[in-house]
Amino acid sequence: MPSIRQLIQAVSDGRVRIPAFQRGFVWDADRVAQLMDSIYKGYPFGALLFWRTRAELKTERDLGPFHLPPRPDDYPIDYVLDGQQRLTSIFGVFQTELTPSGRADWADIYFDYRVDADAQESLFVPLTAAEIDPDRYFPLNVFFDASKYGSAFRALPETVTPKIDELYSRFKEVDVPVQTFVTDDRAGVAIVFERVNRLGVELDTLQLLSAWTWSDDFDLQRRFGELSEELEPFGFKGVGEDITLLLRCCAAVVDGDASPKTLVSLNGTKVREQFNHVVNGIKGAIDFVRRELKVEKLDNLPHATLLVPLAVFFAAPESKSVKMSSEQRTTLLRWFWKACFSARYGRVVQRNLQVDVEEAIKLKRGDPSKLDDISAQVDDRFFLENNFNLNAVSSKTFVLLLAQERPLSFVSGSSVDLSSALQAYNRNEFHHLYPQAYLRSVGVPTEKQSPLANLCFINAIDNKVLGGDAPSDYRLRISQNDSVLQRALCPDEELFADNYDRFLKVRARLLVGAANALMSG
Repeated sequence: MPSIRQLIQAVSDGRVRIPAFQRGFVWDADRVAQLMDSIYKGYPFGALLFWRTRAELKTERDLGPFHLPPRPDDYPIDYVLDGQQRLTSIFGVFQTELTPSGRADWADIYFDYRVDADAQESLFVPLTAAEIDPDRYFPLNVFFDASKYGSAFRALPETVTPKIDELYSRFKEVDVPVQTFVTDDRAGVAIVFERVNRLGVELDTLQLLSAWTWSDDFDLQRRFGELSEELEPFGFKGVGEDITLLLRCCAAVVDGDASPKTLVSLNGTKVREQFNHVVNGIKGAIDFVRRELKVEKLDNLPHATLLVPLAVFFAAPESKSVKMSSEQRTTLLRWFWKACFSARYGRVVQRNLQVDVEEAIKLKRGDPSKLDDISAQVDDRFFLENNFNLNAVSSKTFVLLLAQERPLSFVSGSSVDLSSALQAYNRNEFHHLYPQAYLRSVGVPTEKQSPLANLCFINAIDNKVLGGDAPSDYRLRISQNDSVLQRALCPDEELFADNYDRFLKVRARLLVGAANALMSG
């Protein structure tokens, strides 16, 4: 284990560095002072974890406000996988060679030599220049500069020098626990980094992959940011902000495998060369769900992961596009609905996703494909036992099912503006066919008022016109266009009979029929 002096020297020499996929320095001065107190009192303060390699990363971070010098030739580099905050604090407090690029007041830590040692209270405090009382506080930043330490030490009263001498000895002699992970296997590094950070800040795989793929003219993070802005007018800005989704698309298109191992093992050159394929695949996937399935924004999708196999199918070089045959279109639609109704990506996501990526590749090549060979059974319970919740997979699937019928306004009989309704995507666009006020009046418990079978595209304005009356009472307020109820998959006779249980059963059967029709193509 290195001493503080040895650790400072290694950083100053450029042998210890911060990889780009680490977050920046975030500790405040009080946290730094507490670390100094723990070191002084001999409390455990955690081991640093270094990744030792001779492969220098293309992008790195500064150590807090300190710009690190180039590494010396023929030396391996120790990249910090865990403990950056502690390392930066120790280095910032004690180092004397590097000038910070900005203010680093958090590093001005002093020992209060007038306070008696206490197990709980810290003996160390951060101070500004105006707060320093030389008759009470001793600076830590002189310990590893012999001339400064000697000058500050000689200025102390003789009654204080033994305490400061002991303080100096403790920091001089303490060993900093360091574990070193030696490998040039980037996938292994990523797994270690992920496990270390699982209980803290989540692994930022985008930053990790950016470090692997960076070049002077290619920055993965910037490219994804540009894609997000490009998709915003179409309601899919969220795709560019969903890092997991983007990286899965990237790995699936580039390497045919969307697993985490592939994400961190991708060849940087390969990613750069095929990035336009990835972007075109994502755009093609979005165009498909918007045009064929009336999906207006990412939130409309029951699973965002559905875009990954679609991106694989539609991936193409910048100047080309994938020509989709009628058979391929039918297969993709059957797969989509089966995946939605079976909640395929709600469990064992990675295994199912990998199967679908491989089958999408076969479908694209024109080879026999089992992409739509998914077991998906839908019965009345789907619409009777799932309550309406806009964030639930079942509700999102239900909304898209209704959207395929090109619904009409209950009051005017005109077409519902799905673009507007699905872009807004809130409760104001969906209301109860048997109003909740009416159901309460006849004693239906709250938990039984909102099954999917009782919901429909009814905007807030139309809902006010219909009111909270029984369906038989609001019947004369709705459009006389016969297609209104038909396109809402709503039974005429049972709706206006004011028999709630009977209505739910009959409508559920209509919805099941529509669902099975979509899954059978």
